[in-house]
Amino acid sequence: MTAGKIKDLLPSRSVREDTRLILGNAMYFNGSWDAKFDPLYTKINTFHLIDRNSVETLFMTSFKKQFIAVYDGFKVLKLPYKQGQDFRQFSFCIFLPDASNTLPNLSMKMSSEPDFINRHIPTEKVLVGNFRIPKFKISKGIEFSEIFKNLGLVLPFTMTGDLSEMVDSSDASQYYVSQILHKCFIELNEEGTEAAAASAAILTFGCALPTGEPIDFVADHPFLFLIRDDRSGVVLFMGYLLNPLLAE
Repeated sequence: MTAGKIKDLLPSRSVREDTRLILGNAMYFNGSWDAKFDPLYTKINTFHLIDRNSVETLFMTSFKKQFIAVYDGFKVLKLPYKQGQDFRQFSFCIFLPDASNTLPNLSMKMSSEPDFINRHIPTEKVLVGNFRIPKFKISKGIEFSEIFKNLGLVLPFTMTGDLSEMVDSSDASQYYVSQILHKCFIELNEEGTEAAAASAAILTFGCALPTGEPIDFVADHPFLFLIRDDRSGVVLFMGYLLNPLLAE
């Protein structure tokens, strides 16, 4: 279901003698850019980390017009994927803060303001000046139980959670969620993006751009990225790039 990109979703010893049910789901996305990057222009450059250190990594570039919007404190880039036969349209978007230490503030705005993403997606192509985005490949796994508990969602993890509406079993009232596991994979290169995610539960208006003036978009510090259905506005994948060299 994930084209082999996600393996071993359940860690060793996560299935115990008292495990009764495993609920799982998975999603896979493989998209080619509408306008691919020329590998001849891919060069090594510096990516600045949040801790003020830096790493050398490969950056892709293009001299073509791009969908870019400039806002107070951040810029947004939209890279469309080639449209398939079902006429759906997807895009890869980068929300790039002006400074890497303002990424948490940008993330907070995105999560707290309704329709923030849709209101800030670029709709027009502009001339580009200095344009660089890093190649990267990330695979990450996380256990969500404690995160949900810290957010106040405690009941499903207790014996009194009563999951009988979810499970058709005579002893369903004794079921409870012990773990919520999530694993994802995403790769960005000159051809496009390949992304997959799987999880299991064990029971504003923009400022005007200067006409004709080239816009710089240099993603050489941490940013937020997402893959979005342009027609519905649904976000399929979302994440942060903090270090393009970290595969885990």
